[in-house]
Amino acid sequence: MPQIAPYGSWRSPVSSDLIASATVRLAEPRIDGADTYWIESRPSEGGRQVIVHRGLDGRTEDVNPAPFNARTRVHEYGGGAYVVHAGTTYFSNYDDQRLYRTARGGRPEPLTPAGELRYADAVIDDRRNRLVCILEDHSATGQEVTNAVAAVDLATGQHRVLVGGADFYSNPRLSPNGQRLAWLSWSHPNMPWDGCELWIGELEADGSVGFRERVAGGPREAVFGPEWSPTGYLHYTSDRSGWSNLYKWLRGTAQPLWPIEAEFGREQWVFGLSTFGFETPDRLICAYRERGGCRLARLDTTTGQSTSIETPYTDLDSIRVAGGRAVMLAGSPTEPRALVELDLATGKTEILKASSTLALNPAYLSVPEAIEFPTEDGLTAHGFYYAPRNRDFAGPTGARPPLLVKSHGGPTGATSTIFSASIQYWSSRGIAVLDVNYGGSTGYGRAYMDRLYDKWGIVDVDDCANGARYLVARGDIDPNGLLIDGGSAGGYTTLAVLTFREGFRAGASYYGVSDLEALAKETHKFESRYLDNLIGPYPARRDLYVERSPIHHVDRLKVPAVFFQGLEDKVVPPNQAELMVDALRTKGLPVAYLAYEGEQHGFRRAANIKRSLDVELYFYGRILGFTPADAIDPVRIENLDQPVRT
Repeated sequence: MPQIAPYGSWRSPVSSDLIASATVRLAEPRIDGADTYWIESRPSEGGRQVIVHRGLDGRTEDVNPAPFNARTRVHEYGGGAYVVHAGTTYFSNYDDQRLYRTARGGRPEPLTPAGELRYADAVIDDRRNRLVCILEDHSATGQEVTNAVAAVDLATGQHRVLVGGADFYSNPRLSPNGQRLAWLSWSHPNMPWDGCELWIGELEADGSVGFRERVAGGPREAVFGPEWSPTGYLHYTSDRSGWSNLYKWLRGTAQPLWPIEAEFGREQWVFGLSTFGFETPDRLICAYRERGGCRLARLDTTTGQSTSIETPYTDLDSIRVAGGRAVMLAGSPTEPRALVELDLATGKTEILKASSTLALNPAYLSVPEAIEFPTEDGLTAHGFYYAPRNRDFAGPTGARPPLLVKSHGGPTGATSTIFSASIQYWSSRGIAVLDVNYGGSTGYGRAYMDRLYDKWGIVDVDDCANGARYLVARGDIDPNGLLIDGGSAGGYTTLAVLTFREGFRAGASYYGVSDLEALAKETHKFESRYLDNLIGPYPARRDLYVERSPIHHVDRLKVPAVFFQGLEDKVVPPNQAELMVDALRTKGLPVAYLAYEGEQHGFRRAANIKRSLDVELYFYGRILGFTPADAIDPVRIENLDQPVRT
C-alpha cells in the first residue's frame, strides 16, 4: 500500500545526484565511412565537450583529451564545433577558439593561429585542401563583430573570406563535384527562423565564389538545412506554405516534395542541425514534427511517395545517413535521449550511447499527456501535463497536488515529450508539471510561431497562466499551489507571469531576463536585434520595453522568487538577475540568489546542476509548507518571515 504523505514530500529514486552525475548531453552525430562520431558534454568534467569516436568493432575512444574542449563560441550558442574527414578530425577548442587537427590515434595540433577569430559549421573541400566554414571575426575593437563564409587552408591555417556582406551565415555545403557552394544568410533584425536566404555560388578555378544566385528565402520565408543529393541536386526546407516542408531545387525552380501540415525544419539556435539525409540519390530519410510529436519517414524525391519508419521514439533529431544506416539523437517519454543507429535494410535500431545511466522502474515515471487549452482571443495553446507518480506514495484524501509550470527558452523553441529526468524529479516527489508550448513555439506551423511577433511578454505569459487555470478548472491541481520556472527567455516569462498575472505562489528564474531594455543594449550580436520582431524596434518603442519589463513593475510583484545565474553569462548578463534580487529584497519579498563562478548561459557543472534542483525544491517547500524527503543543505531565503512592503 502506498504511504500517504503531503505532495512535494515524497521520497524519490530520481535524485539530483543521479541527474547531475549519471547524465551526459549528446550532440552532433557524424558518420565517416564505417565510423561514428558524436559530442558528449560531461557535467562530471565541468561540462567539457568531448568528441567520441566509435569504430566498426564497437570500441570507443575520446578524440580530444583533457583539457581540450570541442566547443565553438560563434553566435555564443555554438554548435557545428567539429568535422571529420577520412579519419582526421578538425575541431574548435573552447579556451582559445583556434581550430585543431587530430589524426586518428594522435593528439590535437593547432591548425589556425591564435587571435580573435572563431570558426563553426565546417565542411572539407578535399579538392582544394581546405576547410570551408563560418568565420566570426572579433578583432575590430569597439565595432560589431563580422561574420562570413571563409576557407581555411589545411596546409597553412590561413583563412580567406569567400562570401561576406550579410550580418550572419550558416550551412556552407559543397556539391558532390566540388564546383558549387550553397549557404544560408540573413541580416538584422531577422533571426534565421524569421527569414533567411539560400544561395548557390559557382566556385572559380582559384577557389573563389563567382556567379551566385538566390534559390529561396526572403524576409518572411525561413529556410533550413540545405543538403546536396549524391547526384548534385540541392534539397532544403522552407516555410513558404505556412509549414516547414521539403523542397528540391530543380532547373531553376523550387519543387515541393511532400506538402504536409508538419515541420521538417528546426529553429536554428545552434549550428550543425540536420533533419534529413540521403539513403540513395533519389531517396532520403527524414524526421518531422506533427502536433508536438515527431516521426521518421523515407521519402522518394522523384515520385513524392513517403513511407513511415516505425521506431519506439517520439523525438528524433540530428539525422545523419550513409552506408545503409542512419544515426540520430532519439528518445521517448520513458527513454532518455540516446545516440541511435538505424539499419535501413532491416529497420532495427541499436543504442550506441545513452545520455543517462538512470535505470528507473516505470512505476516512478509520469508519462506526459498532450493537452490543448483555451487562451486569449479565442485561440488554443499546447502543452504536456505530467501528473504526480510514485508507486510508494499517495497524496492525502481530498488534496490536490501543486503544479510547476515550465516555460521553455528561446522564446522561439519548443519542448517535447522526450524523457526528462529533471521533470521526473518533480513529478515523482508529488509535484505536477505542465511543460508549455506557448504561442511562438515551433512545431505547430508558421502561424503559431508568428503569434509572438510584437507580443513577447503577452502571449507567452497568457498561455502559461491559462494552462495552469485549465488544469485547476479540470480538477487536477491545487489552485493555491501554482509555481513556475524557466531559463533564459523562459526565465523572463516566469518573472513576467509572477509580476503581471495573479494566482501563482512562487517561481524560479534561471539566467532570466528582467530588463528588456538592458538586454537590447547589452546582449551579443546574434540576438542584438531579436527583440525588434518580438517587441518592437529599439529605441523607437522603448515604451514597450519598459511596459513589459518586470524590473519596472516590482510594485505589482507580491510573491517570492529564487534566482540562479552563471557569472560568465554573455547572453543574459548577471546584472539581469541582480537587479531583480535587489528589488525583491527592498520590497521585503522572500528571495534567494545563487550565482555560480565559471558558468555561462546554461549550467554545465554537475555540482551546480544538483544544487540548483535541490535549492528550487527547498525554496518551494518553505513557501508552500511541505518538507522535502531529500537531505538538502539549506539556502538563505531573505525576508522569509518579514512583512511585505508594498
